[in-house]
Order: sequence, then structure tokens, then C-alpha cells
Amino acid sequence: MEHLSVTAFLAMLVVMLAVAKIMGAIAQRIGQPAVLGELLGGVLVGPSMLGLVDTRFETIELLAELGVVILLFAIGLETDLAKLFKVGATSLTVAVVGVVLPFAMGYAACLALGLSSMPAIMAAATLTATSVGITARVLADLGQLSSLEGQIILGAAVLDDILGLIILTIVTELSEGREVSPGSVARTTGLAISFLIGALAVGWFVVPGIFRMARRLQLPGTPTALALIIALGLSWLADRSGSAMILGAFVAGILVARVPSSREIEHGITEIGHFLVPLFFVVVGASVDLTALDPRTAESRFALLAGGVLIVVGVAGKLAAGYAPFWFKGSKLVVGVGMTPRGEVGLIFAKMGLAAGVLSAGLFGGVTLMVMVTTLIAPPLLKRLLGPAPGEAHEPEVDGIDDLVTEA
Repeated sequence: MEHLSVTAFLAMLVVMLAVAKIMGAIAQRIGQPAVLGELLGGVLVGPSMLGLVDTRFETIELLAELGVVILLFAIGLETDLAKLFKVGATSLTVAVVGVVLPFAMGYAACLALGLSSMPAIMAAATLTATSVGITARVLADLGQLSSLEGQIILGAAVLDDILGLIILTIVTELSEGREVSPGSVARTTGLAISFLIGALAVGWFVVPGIFRMARRLQLPGTPTALALIIALGLSWLADRSGSAMILGAFVAGILVARVPSSREIEHGITEIGHFLVPLFFVVVGASVDLTALDPRTAESRFALLAGGVLIVVGVAGKLAAGYAPFWFKGSKLVVGVGMTPRGEVGLIFAKMGLAAGVLSAGLFGGVTLMVMVTTLIAPPLLKRLLGPAPGEAHEPEVDGIDDLVTEA
């Protein structure tokens, strides 16, 4: 990572906020979720085009990470745990099939393209990811976060993060030349599941007591500040325990939703989210490297071919996962489309493969193309399948978490 001066950081922040709001508004004007505009805005101002935002700077990456933590905390606040448990078997089926099938299909497709085993494994691993941040944001924009399909997608995406950690551990060990043992896989799985269950069990009793004690502090904004402390603390603890930060933030939201001041906290988090969350999506868009897709070179032509194959396999695998729970009577297509975007998770996998020397520049370009297309097609497809958000035509003033995009 490179050093970024304060003045350069402020300039980038101005550009990121401006393009997020302008492109988000344009997307809504043409009937698409604002997140699509924010992603495209990131591509526009990123290094591949205008070069106004450079994601190589650690400060920019940290700001984006904070944005996705706030987003998942907000999603947790809106999540009905009883509903999530009710669709647990369905979500688990979607998650497992949505990981195993794209990986198997992707590995076979990469071998057919003439790749050796290790690059094929790494490329296939990128297909297993699901960006819970992007999908949850779209569902919230459309007022569908608490729907049956929304809860299934959310549950499956969270489980995908746990499965993704396991796959990431395995692929990392393989890329470093180490043998993968059943013990290492079991350890990673156990840590992720233990954190999820332990944090929910302990927090269920501890968090309400913390807020009862905090009522003695007669300071404005105390509930929101305390909620942020819990969210950031659990995110840190999740990372330290070998799990994902966003999993900790999501659990924190579920726990804080039970306290009496939850509505005040929702309002405060929404205001913070209006600033931080769009920055995350701009950074995801800016991370896309279009230069690797120049068709004038042989390597780029291979990138386009590989990217096209991975797109077909990646979309087909996740759509099939939506149809896997045959007993589910809702819209299986909505579930499949909701699991499609790879977003920042897929890019993290791809960047690791490039840094380890497993992915060539051409194959990395192909994977990047797959990530970009699957990320960009999901929001408009979900919008088309689910229809406009309730009351969208009247553009009412909303201050809830379901409206982290639109400011009245």
C-alpha cells in the first residue's frame, strides 16, 4: 500500500462522494437500484478510466472496509432472527450448492481451457463467493430484505462467508505449496461456527444489560455510539478469531436490534451509512481493472475468453443453487439471482491468486471480468424480478435503514 497525504485523501473523498450520489441518482432515474450507479461510478473514476480514485492506498481500502461493516451492521438491525432460523435449512442448501456447483463447473471449464490444476483451482474458487453487501443493499433498496426470498438469500450469503473462509484457507495453503490436512479445514470451520454461535449466545444476555447501564449517561447520541462500539468490537473479535469481520458486524446488528432504543440507533446508523456505505461500492467499482481486457493482445484475448466462460459458469451455478431447495415455494429465480454477485469477495480471491503468482495477468483479467459482470447484472435483474420498492413512485422521506441510498 502507498502513502496518501491528507489533501489527496480529501480530494479523493470529494470525488467518491460526488460520483456515488450523482451516479446513484441517475441509476434511480432510469429505474435501477442506486448501488448499480455507485458501482459504475467507481469504474468511471477508478484507475482504468479517469484515474481519480486509486484503491492502492491503504486509507481508501480502510474506508471501504468501514463502509461494509456499517452496512452489515445495519442489515443485522433489520434482520428477524426467528425468520432467519425458519429458513435455515433452505439457506444452507442454497449456500452449499452455490459453493460446490460453481467450483466444480469452474474447475472443469478452466481445465478445458488448457489451464493447469492450480490456476484452475484458484479461478474456480473465485466463483464460490457471494457478495452479501451488494445483494443485501439491493434488497434493502427494494424493500425486500424481510421477505422470504430476502431472508433465504441473506442467510445463504452469510453461510457463504463461512464456507468462503474454508475455501480461502485451503487455496492459500495449496498456493504456498503446503498440504491441506483435514485438521486445518476442521479448525477453520470450527472457528467460524463457534464464533457465530458464541457471539449470539453471550451477546443475547450481555448486550441488553450494557444498554441498561448506559442509560445513566445523559449524553445525546449515547445509544448509537454504544451500538457502534459493539459492532466494531465484534467485527474485530471475528477477525481475530479467524472468522470474517462482516460476520461480526452482522451478529452485532442482530443483538442490538433487541434493545429498547433500537429505533434511535437505526436512525443514527442510517445517517452514518449515507456517508460510508456508498464509498464501499465506489471502491469495489474502482478496483475493476479494465486494462487487462484490451483485445489487441493475445493475453487479453485469452482473458476475454476465460472471462466469458467463467461468467456463464458463475451465473449458471448460482442460479442452479436457487432451485436446489425443491421444497421452497417462493421465487427460486430471485434467490438464484440474489446469490450471483461476486463483488469485493471475488476480487479478494483474485488478487490473492495474482499476488501468489498462481493467476497470470490474462487469467486475472478474465476473473476480473467475471466479477464485474456478475456484480453489475444482479441489481437490475433483481429490480426487474421484484418490481419497484413500496412507495417508490412517491419518493417519500424515509430515515430507516432500508433507505441507506436515497436521501429525501
